[in-house]
Amino acid sequence: MAETILQLEGVTAGYGPTHVLRGIDLTLARGERLAVIGRNGAGKTTLLATIAGLTRLHGGTIRLGNRQIERLAPYRRAWLGLGIVPQTRDIFPSLTVEENLICAMRGDASLDEAYALFPRLKERRRNGGTQLSGGEQQMLSIARTLMTGPEILLLDEPLEGLAPVICEQLMAAFEQLASDGRRSVVLVEQHADAALDFANRAILMSNGAVAWNGEAAELKRRSDLLHRHVGVAIAE
Repeated sequence: MAETILQLEGVTAGYGPTHVLRGIDLTLARGERLAVIGRNGAGKTTLLATIAGLTRLHGGTIRLGNRQIERLAPYRRAWLGLGIVPQTRDIFPSLTVEENLICAMRGDASLDEAYALFPRLKERRRNGGTQLSGGEQQMLSIARTLMTGPEILLLDEPLEGLAPVICEQLMAAFEQLASDGRRSVVLVEQHADAALDFANRAILMSNGAVAWNGEAAELKRRSDLLHRHVGVAIAE
């Protein structure tokens, strides 16, 4: 049985006094690929932000390995192996591609690995953040997070607003990142078909709670659940 690397028990969280997540119970195994599916406003982004320490926790516990982390600051969670790629990307526009990567580098991370994953970044390494396309900015945001050496990679709608060819390149990169089974990946994505093809497990979120939890392949077959909670159907 795979080692549990992340565990949430009874997590209720939100922004200020507002509760967005309600009683979340969730486990993640080492090397697991988890897709988080749901309508806009279901709590998907808040779930990732709560794991990363970016919301107000109103109740429950979060464990990373054997360590309880819900009271730790976001930077300390990052040091322990949590890496988040936000929906907003948040690259440093005044720095070059290479400077963005270097400023996040920790441990055994190397520029060569980042450039091997995203060759386009190597071609653009001397360009500033504002000189990149949307797809290149997303690649840089992902590569910069990888420079911190995360054991758990949290991806918040990385395909949003990108051309199909870029989406395919990013999904191929995620497949490569998860292929050795050492890194766990949590993928929040509106492209349910791509997310479920990538993941081995999935959760459906609705109104800040987990409405369904099971194998990604099973959810892909359950068009009734997808239509009810997401409003989409998966192509056969």
